[in-house]
Amino acid sequence: MTLQKLNDNDVQQALHSLNEKSDSKWTLEDDKLSKTFKFKDFQQAFGFMTLCAIYAEKKDHHPEWFNVYNTVKIQLTTHDVGGLSEKDFDLASKMEYNASFFTR
Repeated sequence: MTLQKLNDNDVQQALHSLNEKSDSKWTLEDDKLSKTFKFKDFQQAFGFMTLCAIYAEKKDHHPEWFNVYNTVKIQLTTHDVGGLSEKDFDLASKMEYNASFFTR
């Protein structure tokens, strides 16, 4: 199966499904899937990033992210297709799962 850019309707459906399982919402910013996670401290934020990095490397799909102390801002997009793909929503879902291991 070839990776494809999701159309607007598919993006909205996937976003709705993702947000049903999230305690805070993912949004669309500049055609990227975006969310800011806040943790108890830097150690938890970095632990979260480490878990996500291992998964991202296995999937060969890497987030755009920024960390300051207990905050991790994430943006996901699939550069190969010029927009959002199923890979972005898969990674976002895994990030939600990983975040559940940390006190926030």
